[in-house]
Order: sequence, then structure tokens, then C-alpha cells
Amino acid sequence: MIASVGRMLQRVGGRLARTVRNEAAYPAAGTGRRARAWYAPQLSANEAVLATAQTLRNRSRAGVRADGYARTSVDRLVANIIGGGISPESKAPDRAFRARVHQLWLDWSDQSDADGILDVYGQEALAVRGWKEGGEAFVRLRDRLPGDGLTVPLQLQLIEPELVPIDYNVVAGPRRIRAGIELDALGRRVAYHMYRSRPAEGMDVDTSQLVRIPAERVIHLYDPLRPGQLRGLPLLTQALIQLQEVYKYKDATVVLQNIAALFGGFIRTDARAGEEDLNPLTGQAIERDADGLALVGMEPGLLQALRPGESVEFSDPPDATAYGDFMRAALMDAAVAADVPYEVLTGDLRNVNDRTVRVILNEFRRRIEQHQHHIVAFQFCRPVWEAWFDRALLSGALPVPPGYAEDPLPWRRVEWVTAAFPYLNPTQDIEAQKSAIRSGVTTLTAVTKEMTGRSLESVLAERAEELALLDSLGIITDSDPRQVSDAGLTQAKPEGTTLPDVTP
Repeated sequence: MIASVGRMLQRVGGRLARTVRNEAAYPAAGTGRRARAWYAPQLSANEAVLATAQTLRNRSRAGVRADGYARTSVDRLVANIIGGGISPESKAPDRAFRARVHQLWLDWSDQSDADGILDVYGQEALAVRGWKEGGEAFVRLRDRLPGDGLTVPLQLQLIEPELVPIDYNVVAGPRRIRAGIELDALGRRVAYHMYRSRPAEGMDVDTSQLVRIPAERVIHLYDPLRPGQLRGLPLLTQALIQLQEVYKYKDATVVLQNIAALFGGFIRTDARAGEEDLNPLTGQAIERDADGLALVGMEPGLLQALRPGESVEFSDPPDATAYGDFMRAALMDAAVAADVPYEVLTGDLRNVNDRTVRVILNEFRRRIEQHQHHIVAFQFCRPVWEAWFDRALLSGALPVPPGYAEDPLPWRRVEWVTAAFPYLNPTQDIEAQKSAIRSGVTTLTAVTKEMTGRSLESVLAERAEELALLDSLGIITDSDPRQVSDAGLTQAKPEGTTLPDVTP
């Protein structure tokens, strides 16, 4: 009996010791003074998103409409992610076929929008704006008839997320619908349920107005932050409260400064009978405003002797001396929450130099590259290319290459080229790239993509055309390495080399 009680006490003591050790090792998991009131509910990825997504979306859009900092946060990210567009570079094994593909894509890019407003790269930017501002964007792949006159019978229709009701949930057999997305028994997306037009605000879900669209005809652009997350959250989710407080503080400061501009003085007097209507500064009849209140004007440099029993009191309006420091600190917090560097968001380059700017922009660009390749290129560009390529072949706009039926993959390969970032220091950057190419650290192909956002093949083809034109006109420029060295000296010509005859 005593032995069993001892063992029980030992087990209890061991559990208490482990609890104490755990709390000491991870204070955030404990129940100490600072963590006692910390509310941290256990929510799944979809429970955390679906219950609040529409409210966050509405507030994010309201912030972008009203607040310049919120709008600029979205603008900066869209401009850096898309730039002039994320364009395809065919990797097909035949050069002539690649040229045909690129030209056909260029022709179709002006016809891609089902609304006829944007080209395909403008649609990329609008989709990313919808993703950042509203948390997600949907795109329908719309097949067109041969008689519609398109180079490839396909168009893209951008759809706001409200058309896929987030509160439409149905379980029917092995398939289930969650947040408007139909999943099969393995959890794969098989369809999206959409309204034909945007529902009225506050309208209950009416399943009779929903249309089932197969998943292969829908693109869902969003950033899943947790495994299994079905719908997206706006970029400004963590920054909304801070930006709202900054917005209110700015407005209050404007009112404060308006009040401060109302500087005035008050004359106190023990006026005797009959002297109430005399100006104490001039002794003349006093002027009154429309409400009958007495007005006494003062001029710069005035020295006025007051009569016995009179005194002057001036107003003490509030000031806003802490405005700049508060705004800087508050916007730094908001910039971190919005995933945009403070200097990029505000243009405030105080206390930074070229080296710190490089550090800031390099980190920012690394994050931008993640968005470009992991989200936009994979979720948006890839399915658009696959649908476009299929329809280009089926419609006859592209010839079916030999051996395509046996192995189509080599002909369908594509690399997505992003817009080039501008140089931070052009001279230093170009010299560094030249040295890297000569030393074998990188390649001309990689540097060309980084510098121009274009493929090496297209740049060299354009360069060859340009040099041929110069030769035909008998023009020599110092940018022609065949004629002039990097030091500006005429290059030695191999024996048998002659300049073209340009005699008229």
C-alpha cells in the first residue's frame, strides 16, 4: 500500500516537473502573467479563413479606395511582380516552330480579354491586383467559335471571388462542396460553383442561380498559407488595423492644424457704462460681426497701451510636433505587415545609402521572385499556356510538329520570363556581369534574361538584323564589337575581310 502510494506520488511529481520544465522552455505556451490573457483558438486552415474572408476583403477594398498607403502597397507589388508582363519562351526543339509559336502568341495576346479591355499581360496585372487586394482571383477559360475571328479560339474572363460563394457548402456522397469548390473523394478539385453575375450584397445563397464549371476551365489565383487552405486572404490582412489608425491620425492632425490656425486674442476689461461700444485700441466705435460679437483688429508690430482695468489673453492652440515621428514608426509597422519595404511604400530615403538600398531591394526582390514563379507562373500562366497551345493545334493555327502524337512534351515545354528589374548602379552591375560571364560563373543566356526580361535567341536575332542593316548602309558605330574594341580602337580585320561596298 505504501509502495503504491509512493509510485503514484512519483508519477504526479514527474508530470508536474515536466510541466514546469515545458513552461520554462516555452514561455509562450505557459500561463504566466504575460500569457494569461492570450486568446489563441485552435482553428484549421479553412476555419481561420472562411469565417472572416469576406469581412477582410470588404475592409481591404475600402482601405485601397480611401487610403493612399493601402493603395500604394498593392500598386507596388503588382508593378514589381508583373512589370511589363510574364511572357512565355517556347523550348520546342525546332527553331522555326518556336518562332511561329512566339508570333502567334504575340498576335493572340491582344485578343485574350473576353471583355476586350486589356491584353494578356494587362490581365496578368489585374488578376494579381485582385489577388493582393481581395485575397484571390478567378479566371475562366472561355472557348470561342472559329467564326469569332480570333487567331486562337480562346479568351480569358477575370472573375471576382464573390461569384464563387464562400458560404456554399454541400456534402453529397463521396463528393463534397466547400466554399464553392467541389472536391472528389481524394480531395482533388473537380469543379467550381459560380454565380452568373455578382450577387447583391447580403443576399443568401440561392443554389438555383449557381453554375457548375469544370475545374480544368477555371484558374484560381491565391496564396495558400497552410496545407489544405481552399480560399485566400487579402495582402493587407495584418496591416488593416494599423493603416486605419494611421488614416484616422492623419485626419485628426489636419483638424488639429486647422484649429491651430485659428490663433486669436481676448481683451478683458472692466468697462464703465457707455464705453462698451468703444474699441479699446482706437477709442472709436467698435465693429461687430454678423452675430453681433465685437471684433478688434491687430496689426504686426503694434504696441498698444491698455487702459486701467484691461488685459489681453491669447489662445493656446494645440500643435502636431510629434506627427512626423509617429507617422514614420506607424508606417514602418504597416509596411512590414503589407510585405513591402518602408522605403518602397513611402519613398522616404532618409538615413539610407546605396548599400542599404541594395540590401532592402534584394530582400524585396527575392520575395517578388517567389510570387512570380510559385504563384503567378504556376497557377495562372501555366494553365493559360496549356489551354492556348491545345487550341492552337486543334484549330490549325499551329502546324502539328512531327512526332507530336508519340511524344508531345518536348514541343510543349515553355519557360516563363519575368520583367527585368532596373539596375541599381548600371556601370558596376554591367561590369560585374561581364566578369561573371568571362569567368564562367554565369552564362550569357542567364544574364540576358536578367537584364532584359527577354530570351537570348530573340535578342541575338534582333542584334543580327541591326548589324546587317548597319553593314548595308556602310555605317560603323562604336557599339559594334566587330569594328571597334571596348577601348574605342578599330579592330584588326582578319585577312580577306572587306567592308561592304556601299557605292551608290
